[in-house]
Amino acid sequence: MGLVYEPVDLEREASEDLRGFIEKLLSKPAPGSAGRTGAWRLYRPAVDAGRCIKCGICWLYCPDDVISWAPKGLPMIDYSYCKGCGICSSVCPVKAIDMVLEGE
Repeated sequence: MGLVYEPVDLEREASEDLRGFIEKLLSKPAPGSAGRTGAWRLYRPAVDAGRCIKCGICWLYCPDDVISWAPKGLPMIDYSYCKGCGICSSVCPVKAIDMVLEGE
């Protein structure tokens, strides 16, 4: 019985290993012990659809991962968990996100 050579796709294996490593390394947002934290927010972000260029920078910088994408490609904010920190508004290159007083 001789050895049987089986080719190995090193690029695929490395990619799978890296993906698994990244999934273990990075934390994922989840409901915290405080529950729905949006209730104690003073200001909330409001997206101006006419000015938004759909760049995704707001999504990238949101510390609570409450920004997702609506079917038309506009940012959608989960106000149940948004704390109103204003980072999304600060990083928006076209100022399409304004912080407005809660309730207005």
